[in-house]
Amino acid sequence: MITESNFKAAAITLGCDVATIKAVNEVEARGAGFLPNGKIKILFEPHIFWQQLQRVARIKPTAFLPKYADILYPKWTRGKYGKESEQHGRLQRASLINKEAAYLSASWGAFQVMGFNFKKCGFKSVFEMVAAFEKGEYEQLVGFINYVKHDKLDDELRAKNWASFARQYNGAGYKGNPFTTNDDYDLKLAAAYKKYS
Repeated sequence: MITESNFKAAAITLGCDVATIKAVNEVEARGAGFLPNGKIKILFEPHIFWQQLQRVARIKPTAFLPKYADILYPKWTRGKYGKESEQHGRLQRASLINKEAAYLSASWGAFQVMGFNFKKCGFKSVFEMVAAFEKGEYEQLVGFINYVKHDKLDDELRAKNWASFARQYNGAGYKGNPFTTNDDYDLKLAAAYKKYS
């Protein structure tokens, strides 16, 4: 659990207010880094897995079609993520093909940081990042802070430039974030900020 003092320390580090960090936390993972069953919250990205298999494992993704077509495809496809409760099963199936590529292709924890960003979060490998994130939400917060500072997104947070932050944090398709209740991801951040401030 992220305590109020943790949020305050993070805000000081990033030079923003507490409400800003709480807003990102709420919109990214609905304020929690773990599922009710105790497993870390993840979102497996099949189109990223396609890329990582080629980049990291030097494997042709087409060799695993059609058997793995639900977790392996070349382009982002809206509405094919499955339920939040199904994500670990999807990750496990992908790990049978290549575990490193699979872990790099999921977003992890309370701030949904992609596995391939492990270096930006201050870790030597995606497995080291996941092991740290599985310890608790505080470790997830520290990874998020490192990522934000590395990519210089603290300016966007201080300015409350939600659209710019969302675009850089989640990519150009940020308006289609599958874990939000609608497509207005930047507006969700603004609304969450207003609630916490």
